[in-house]
Amino acid sequence: MDTSSELIHSLLPVFLVSTLGASALVVGLIEGVGEATAQIVKVFSGALSDYWGKRKPLAVLGYGLGALSKPLFAIAPSAAVVLAARLIDRTGKGIRGAPRDALIADVVPEALRGAAYGLRQSLDTVGAFLGPLLAMALMALWSDDIRAVFAVAIVPGLLSVALLWVGVHERDTSRRATPVNPLRRERLRELSGAYWWVVAVGAAFALARFSEAFLVLRARAGGLPLGLTPLVLIGMNGVYSVAAYPFGTLSDRMSRSALLASGVAVLIAADLALAWDAGWGAVSGGIALWGLHMGMTQGLLGAMVADTAPVELRGTAFGLFNLVSGGATLLASVVAGLLWDRLGAEATFLAGAAFAAVALATMLARPQRRDGRAEP
Repeated sequence: MDTSSELIHSLLPVFLVSTLGASALVVGLIEGVGEATAQIVKVFSGALSDYWGKRKPLAVLGYGLGALSKPLFAIAPSAAVVLAARLIDRTGKGIRGAPRDALIADVVPEALRGAAYGLRQSLDTVGAFLGPLLAMALMALWSDDIRAVFAVAIVPGLLSVALLWVGVHERDTSRRATPVNPLRRERLRELSGAYWWVVAVGAAFALARFSEAFLVLRARAGGLPLGLTPLVLIGMNGVYSVAAYPFGTLSDRMSRSALLASGVAVLIAADLALAWDAGWGAVSGGIALWGLHMGMTQGLLGAMVADTAPVELRGTAFGLFNLVSGGATLLASVVAGLLWDRLGAEATFLAGAAFAAVALATMLARPQRRDGRAEP
């Protein structure tokens, strides 16, 4: 599915701006609204998976919606249709996300949890690497026909649904004879202060990390040819996929909080490099650092949620975490679009560095347990 999605996503900002005449603000709104929709839906799909005791059917439905949204991008006559397609795609992502993440925690030993989430991120990002690579090859083959390239994306999307349907078998995760609504107030009180601290850290981090669409726009501003714009996500996701599993394994052996703080510091460095200069050297360095910080942090946040959530509320916990992070992502993308339109790319990335610095200072001020597995 990531091959399918990133084949489109690597070209979508350029398609919106160059073909449909959209502004950077519209790009930010589409990205932010789409991601926020995914995070909101995750709350309900995660809670339903806890109530039902089953994860796989929701995952199949979510992956199916993602695959079926792909043809809309190819025929979109306006930014409004792109937004509709993005909403359908991200709704599918929301339906599948929390049940899938909870399923990993259900079947993996606690001592290997960081490695498991790191491995998931790494393999997920292999698709995010292959998608832009395929997009670039098809753009060269078909003389920059973006719509034709978009149409290809439905094939790997449908393959992902077939693979999930045939190849994945789950355990029964039901814990109670009588199902109980996990979103009731008394059930939510079972989520600890340590869990809510992870939610707060994730939200602060999301404010500092806006959509990767702005990396593509930054590279274009530096003179990268249209047909080579997928190189941006190829480079970022290549670093991301290589880094995610080793850092996930490392998080099983050291303080997760300290490792997360290191990842935020790398994000600050990425933003400063991208703000410094539009030349290919600075931009490529910033893109590589951006991929490194993603590899250091994304699987780690999943492991921290699993560490601090009760077994019967894992799906709900992942859904709530993603809801809060999604709201922060929407705000970050809209602010980034406004800054880009009014003050330019440099101001956009400097603002990202400032948000990341605030998040880092907040984390460093928080006391840690010696094992680093959960905040007190």
